[in-house]
Amino acid sequence: MYQTTSTLPDVSKQPHSTAASPLKWVGMEKIGLPIHLTLSSGLDVATCANVDIFVSLDTTAKGIHMSRLYLKLNEMLANQSLTSARLNKLLASILESHKDLSESAMIKLAFDLPLEKKALLSDNLGHQVYSVSFTQQINAGANKTILELTIPYSSTCPCSASLANQLNADAIDEKFSGTKVDKQELVDWLMSGRAALATPHNQRSYAYIKLELSGDCWGSIDALIFQFEQAIGTPVQTAVKREDEQEFARLNGNNLMFCEDAARRLKQFLESLDFVPDYWFKIEHQESLHAHNAVVIDQK
Repeated sequence: MYQTTSTLPDVSKQPHSTAASPLKWVGMEKIGLPIHLTLSSGLDVATCANVDIFVSLDTTAKGIHMSRLYLKLNEMLANQSLTSARLNKLLASILESHKDLSESAMIKLAFDLPLEKKALLSDNLGHQVYSVSFTQQINAGANKTILELTIPYSSTCPCSASLANQLNADAIDEKFSGTKVDKQELVDWLMSGRAALATPHNQRSYAYIKLELSGDCWGSIDALIFQFEQAIGTPVQTAVKREDEQEFARLNGNNLMFCEDAARRLKQFLESLDFVPDYWFKIEHQESLHAHNAVVIDQK
């Protein structure tokens, strides 16, 4: 009969096969974890995060205790409401479990956040999903918090709008060649569909934003997202009726912008946030005229 030993082998205690040296980060990526988020409206949102969790290896030990990271993560964060205090408590507990090995710890949670949005004019409601990631670090006792957001919006090209307006003006000039124009005749012609000789091109656009935070903003991520949308001016919509679509067209017509315009609006808003000591962002207009994108990258 096969005989088992009383003690299972532990290869981590065997000698190094290579030269030993400290390592910046050691851990695991893409751990699935159910989480909760309490929004500024008081609504509790359940979602699933991909979690990366690491500690530094500051000694010449063979490795870290990865199972301790995994077990602590599930014990202290699974199905819990996220706060900076809870994340810091988790990281402190992980460092305590690696007190002879590590001085720094980091966790990153990436998840889709569904938010309810009302239509522009009608009573329609829908849900829009935003990509969010949140990174919390303890580096030798100092905390650092990074929030990353992706904000989609619509942008209409000012140059294209100007060129389209010129074609439409030329069409009016040709149709009504006299020195006076009958108002009702002009209105009827404009509504006939024959007058729309040109329309400006617009494009699905994105703001990729990375913020360093000086406070706990978990409970106001939804409010912050909507403030970013308001700063840019033409957020994408969910469920709409014709009056909402028309209002969206009006907003785009009154909100013509190059990618530089969107970037300056976003930068002005970011500079007004006293809880954001540092930031980086990328504006991306996915052109409908070209096969390439127009992009701005800036930082504080």
